[in-house]
Amino acid sequence: MIITILVIGVSGFMLIEDDEFLDALYMTVITISTVGFGEIHKLSSAGKIFTMLLIVLSFTTYAYALTTISTYFFEGQLKLFIKGYGTKAIRKMQNHVIICGFGRNGQQIARELKAHHQSYIIIDQSSDVIKKSMEAEGNFIEGDATQDDVLLKANIKAAKAVITTLPIDADNLYVVLTARTLNPMLEIVSRASDESSERKLRMAGVNNVVMPERVGGAHMANLVTSPDIIEFLDHVSVHGQDPTRLEEIICPETPNTTENRTINELKIRRLTGVNIIGYKTPDGVYILNPKPDTQVIPGSKLFVLGTPDEIILSKKILSGEK
Repeated sequence: MIITILVIGVSGFMLIEDDEFLDALYMTVITISTVGFGEIHKLSSAGKIFTMLLIVLSFTTYAYALTTISTYFFEGQLKLFIKGYGTKAIRKMQNHVIICGFGRNGQQIARELKAHHQSYIIIDQSSDVIKKSMEAEGNFIEGDATQDDVLLKANIKAAKAVITTLPIDADNLYVVLTARTLNPMLEIVSRASDESSERKLRMAGVNNVVMPERVGGAHMANLVTSPDIIEFLDHVSVHGQDPTRLEEIICPETPNTTENRTINELKIRRLTGVNIIGYKTPDGVYILNPKPDTQVIPGSKLFVLGTPDEIILSKKILSGEK
């Protein structure tokens, strides 16, 4: 648009005299600014044509600029820019979770992480998706999560985990390969659509693969065969806002107060009120409903069911606090 105006300006300069050309430009400025001065003197036919074209094009440019600025205010782009992605807040984040893809699965993940007060960063290619989700408490980056620079912008080297929920399995595979290369210590969880993709993702370094169709189908079948059990498990979920929740407690490596003592000797249930419903050895062996004489080995995990206060107290006991 500006180039067109310049071309017309040069053409006008060639058609009309120097003084008349300057008068035409002056008339254009006072017209666009709505000051409303009258003509300095009568223009020739060429001067009038040039002035009309310049006014129309200048007004079009002015309207376009005004529309663009209005878009920032009324469609949320200014808010997106102010909240920003690639801000200092993102660069300072530590032990956060990176969510790649903000569809239905990504939105559910964000809600769960928010309930557990876990910081996270969302990466999505669609600016429309990000604008619609600006009310969510999280940091957003617009870009392709398969690219190194985008993951680096999300501070992946200081991240705790990456969860990729992209709809195409090949894209999830690229994210996994890139993320594992940039941070070998990451916990990576990926979505998959079929079993062949699941195998490839595990070969690429994924820690856990989730197939929504498989999980959803099993859940619906259980709602028919064992509806009360499923409803009970929904009440005993791991949501951070639930009054009673299931949580894992890592047994510290060093405290002498708990080392090689049994569950019965620790008296966790008696002192706190939590129920120990599972135990995981340092070797990764799971024991459901462990017996009272099960030894609590440093580096193992206890799965307890209780209120937030009971769980906090249990952690203090296992850490050796009085």
